[in-house]
Amino acid sequence: MTRSIIRVTLIMAVLLVAVLINITYIQVFKADDYRTAAGNSRAILEEYSRERGPILVGREQVAKSVETGGELRYERDYPQGPMYAPATGFYSQVYGATGIEKAENPVLSGTDDRLLFDRLRQLLTGQNPQGGAVTLTLDGNAQSAAFSGLGGRNGAVAALDPKTGAILALASSPSFDPNQLSSHNSKQITSYYNQLTSDPNQPLLNRPLVATNPPGSTFKIVTTAAALQSGEFTPDSIVPCPASYRLPGTSVSIKNAGGEAYGNISLTEALVVSCNTAFAWLANQLGDDALRAQSEAFGFGTSFDVPMPAAAGRYPENPDAAQTAITGYGQGDVQATALNMAQATAAIGNGGLTMSPFLVKEISSPDLKVLDTTSPKAFNQAMSA
Repeated sequence: MTRSIIRVTLIMAVLLVAVLINITYIQVFKADDYRTAAGNSRAILEEYSRERGPILVGREQVAKSVETGGELRYERDYPQGPMYAPATGFYSQVYGATGIEKAENPVLSGTDDRLLFDRLRQLLTGQNPQGGAVTLTLDGNAQSAAFSGLGGRNGAVAALDPKTGAILALASSPSFDPNQLSSHNSKQITSYYNQLTSDPNQPLLNRPLVATNPPGSTFKIVTTAAALQSGEFTPDSIVPCPASYRLPGTSVSIKNAGGEAYGNISLTEALVVSCNTAFAWLANQLGDDALRAQSEAFGFGTSFDVPMPAAAGRYPENPDAAQTAITGYGQGDVQATALNMAQATAAIGNGGLTMSPFLVKEISSPDLKVLDTTSPKAFNQAMSA
């Protein structure tokens, strides 16, 4: 009898331990998975009962929460949605979040550790839960000029403060309206999203950060920097600028855009007139290793989190002499984003010092008390001043 009681007790103890382990696993390790699982209506109601914090450009709210009067208490509103979409992204109950809405979600939702005392204060005083604010580095006038300048054509604009790396403009065209992805009408959201994803012009693509293309003549500043860094050339060095240039090892000749021939001119003049043939010749004089090293010094090959991840510019692998020549004026397999080339240009305006780009200026509490400010960070001394 005693042995049976002991056996039953042991079984009960094992079962109790198993239950406790399972509860701990669910509450500690799986809680977030269950809370954010699709179809968890309670989690959605809780999420939209909190006033999500604003995204600011200066003092202007470019993303904010507005009361709906409905079951889902708050809805995201983007007053100038398409213009700021590459930065803000969207916040959708159907498709999740992108851009700053995703990268700074802990701050905006109020769950960031830096907002712990604000959460406690809200709880103790019975205040409505409220997220923190994210202020961007963007300049409203620069952003407006960049977006309107694109005029709906496919393209991208990125502009940096040369001294700090702060992103002043980040425009993409065509863009999209984040308001239509952040509404509480699931059918409308899905319809608009399908429209965007089926558009061959890819309006959801964040062009200044992730779209890589041959940089064209903008790459000539990289080739010029490599020439100056080599010690073999100065701004006054004479380089040939014929109407055409035969690519080494081939029967192919490249030409200047308008077919011009400027003869022998200074390196400075070659850059001013954007002479393709001069830079093809110059690239072969410098060689692949010098161009690659200079590209990497300007940030090519490095992916920067701004805090959204930006694509890394790419210098071609093992190019032959002909490929090196066309790389010299930004064609062929060299790839860059608008941000890559803005970074290289900014470095030249900063005494050759390349700065790491960043989009978030500061993080603030719900009452706009600054909690954290981004400090500029040097990436590399790409060239001597």
